[in-house]
Amino acid sequence: MENRVVITGMGAVTPIGCGIEAFKKSLFGGVCGIAPITRFDTSDFKAKVAAEVKDFDPLRYLSKIEVKKTDLFTRYAIASACEAAEMSGIAGCVAPEDFGVYYGSGIGGFETFVDEHLPCSPAAPPGSPRCSSRR
Repeated sequence: MENRVVITGMGAVTPIGCGIEAFKKSLFGGVCGIAPITRFDTSDFKAKVAAEVKDFDPLRYLSKIEVKKTDLFTRYAIASACEAAEMSGIAGCVAPEDFGVYYGSGIGGFETFVDEHLPCSPAAPPGSPRCSSRR
């Protein structure tokens, strides 16, 4: 038997648009997502620009508690998966355990890694329980 995959919906959280329609409009309009870095102070770094996601509201997809407990890349993944599932019209038609969402990311969890790096060093007091690299 031959396995088949059907793409029924898509979602996007990108530096040039959140949501498939915004993403497509920017993509075909030649919009560049690279801009000055706003998420942290760049004064000690040579790099001053990045492709940051703008205009993203995680509260459209998650509760305040879930936002607080999840890394930024996880929020992006959930938002794009929700958009894909909504576009597909699959909610209520197929049991959740019978379908899946494929998600691609260049890197994930880096915000948590950076926030927890120093507390996880051998000389520092115990950090967050999310830090699994303690000795």
